[in-house]
Amino acid sequence: MWAASCLASCCAACACDACRTVVSGISRRSARIAYCGLFALSLIVSWILREVAAPLMEKLPWINHFHKTPDREWFETDAVLRVSLGNFLFFTILAILMIGVKNQKDPRDSVHHGGWMMKVISWFLLVIFMFFLPNEIISFYESISKFGAGLFLLVQVVLLLDFVHGWNDKWVGYDEQFWYIVLFSVSLVCYVATFVFSGLLFHWFTQAGQDCGLNTFFIVITLIFVFVFAIVALHPAISGSILPASVISLYCVYLCYTGLASEPREYECNGLHKHSKSISTGTLTFGLLTTVLSVVYSAVRAGSSTTLLSQPSSPRAGAGKPLLPLDSKPDEQEEKERAKPVTYSYSFFHIIFSLASMYSAMLLTGWSTSVGESGKLVDVGWPSVWVRIVTGWATAALYIWSLVAPIMFPEREF
Repeated sequence: MWAASCLASCCAACACDACRTVVSGISRRSARIAYCGLFALSLIVSWILREVAAPLMEKLPWINHFHKTPDREWFETDAVLRVSLGNFLFFTILAILMIGVKNQKDPRDSVHHGGWMMKVISWFLLVIFMFFLPNEIISFYESISKFGAGLFLLVQVVLLLDFVHGWNDKWVGYDEQFWYIVLFSVSLVCYVATFVFSGLLFHWFTQAGQDCGLNTFFIVITLIFVFVFAIVALHPAISGSILPASVISLYCVYLCYTGLASEPREYECNGLHKHSKSISTGTLTFGLLTTVLSVVYSAVRAGSSTTLLSQPSSPRAGAGKPLLPLDSKPDEQEEKERAKPVTYSYSFFHIIFSLASMYSAMLLTGWSTSVGESGKLVDVGWPSVWVRIVTGWATAALYIWSLVAPIMFPEREF
C-alpha cells in the first residue's frame, strides 16, 4: 500500500513536471501554434462532453430544474454551449487586454506570448465555471452565437481569398508551362465539381410537386455569381486568374448547400430530411476541419504584413532574423528586439478564436437552439439558413471587390 502510494505520488509529480516543461518551452515563435493547440483542446473537450456528460448534467439541479427531464440531445447541446462559452470568454478577455499593443516593449506583449501555465489554468477554470451558470445565460449565448458564427464565416472568406491569391501567384510566378497546365487542371476540376454540386442541389432541394421557389432562387443566384466571377476575373482590364474564381465558386456553392441543408426537417422542399443524421455527420466533419484549418492558417500567416491580422506599419515577421541569436551582446540585442513594433494585431488574432468558438459550437450542435425555460431543443431552422446564405452572398461581394478595387482606386494598395 505504501509502495503504491509512493508510486502514485511520483507519477503525479512527473506529470506536473512534464506539463510545466512543455508550457515553459513555448517561445514567442511557437505561441501562435500554442493558441491553436488550446483551441483544438476545446474542440476535443466539447466533443467528449457531448458524448458522455448528459447523465451527469441530468443530476445537476440548477441545470435540470424542469418538471420533465429533457431528452439526452438537449443536455449534449447544453454541454457543448457551456464549453464554447468558456472558450469564447477566455479569448475575448485576451482580445480586450491586447487592444492598442503597438510594440514589444508593451508589458502586454509578454502576456500574449508567455504565462502559459496560468493561461491553461484560467481556461480550465473558466470552462468549469460555465457549468454553474443558469440555463438562461447559456440560451442567450446560443442566440448570439449564430451571428458570431456568421462573422467567422466571413473571416474564413478573407483567409480563403488570401490563400487562393497566394496559391495562384506562386504557381504563376514559376512561369513554366507545367505549372500553367496544373493551374488550368485544378481550375477545371473545381468548375466541374461546382456544376455537379449545383445539379445535386436542384435534385435535393427542389422537390417535384412542391412550391420550392425560394430554394430555386438561392441556387440560381449562386450560379449567377459563378458566371460573374469568371467574366470579371478574365476581363482584360482586371487581369485576374481563373484559379481563385473557380475555388471561390465551389466555396459559394458549398455555403449554399449548408444553408439549404439547415432548413427545417418538416419543410417539404428539404429532400435531405430523411437522411439528416448521415448528412449532418459529414457536414460536421468538414466544418470542423475547415474551422481548425482557418485558425491554424490565421496563426501561421499572422506574421505576414500582407494579411488582415497585420499592423499597417509592421515588418514582415522573421524577415532577416536568424533562428539563433549570434550577437555577443545579448542584453543589447534583447533591447533592440523589444523596441520592435508588433508584427500583427494581437487583439484581432484573439477575436478570430472567439468567433471560431461560436462557430464550432454551432457545428457541434447542428445550429440547434437550447431553450432554458422549456427544456426543449428546437431543430435547425431558418435563422441558420439565412446566416449561411447571406454569408455566401457576402463571399461573392468580397471576391468581386478584391478584383475591381485596384482598378477603381489605383492610388491605394490592396
